[in-house]
Amino acid sequence: MKFSIITVTYNAEATLERTLQSVEEQTYPDVEHIVMDGASKDSTVEIAQKHPHVLVVSEPDKGLYDAMNKALKLATGDYLCFLNAGDKLHSKDTLAKIAAAMEKRDRKGQKKPDGLDRLDGLERLEKTAILYGDTHIVDNNGIFLRNRRLTPPEHLTWRSFKDGMLVCHQAFYINRQIALPYDTSYRFSADFDWCIRCMKEGERRGMKNIYVHEPLADYLSEGMTTANHKASLKERFRIMAKHYGLLPTIGQHIWFIFRALIKK
Repeated sequence: MKFSIITVTYNAEATLERTLQSVEEQTYPDVEHIVMDGASKDSTVEIAQKHPHVLVVSEPDKGLYDAMNKALKLATGDYLCFLNAGDKLHSKDTLAKIAAAMEKRDRKGQKKPDGLDRLDGLERLEKTAILYGDTHIVDNNGIFLRNRRLTPPEHLTWRSFKDGMLVCHQAFYINRQIALPYDTSYRFSADFDWCIRCMKEGERRGMKNIYVHEPLADYLSEGMTTANHKASLKERFRIMAKHYGLLPTIGQHIWFIFRALIKK
């Protein structure tokens, strides 16, 4: 099984190196790292090019999600994940733990074809849509701040995101067979829409999702969505209404407000 880690950058010289190192240090052997850069004007490209195993592409794009779509076309891994500049894989054996979680799932409770003790690699890929886990929030120095407020459910489906984005984008490893293009009409929350659509596609194909029960990513607290919080929330409302219906979405947001008031 091969992983593709994708990092989209623009003028990211201050934070990129720790992301590159966290991928380079993985104990799991079969991983590619793609840096899709938007023609940075600082030393981002030079920093990435110092790492010989990183594929670096630098060219103008039409925004973050356009760059992500370009990277999707380049990825060759069986599973892929987007890791922002400044974010890190949680530990040196993160990818090894993800691969082990899939194999453990195969040995437990799966119907074995033709009496075999385990599914082969191709059958695993055909049966598993998403591998997902927890996320730690870190500051600009990579120092742990807190656990993410929303936590992954034991059993994830596309309906789970009615309660918000329960799995952080950086801890969401998707089978490349079902990795649809991002909808670039959304400027700040296309990742939310993308995760839902990809999970729908996996369910349509009869594929399952696996919870890894590990922190998979250290997430830099000031991402683009955080910096554009109000615009992001408006987009998320539109996305939820599209996937779950307008009235259920209004009702869910009333509950969000009530829950926030209770916690004050």
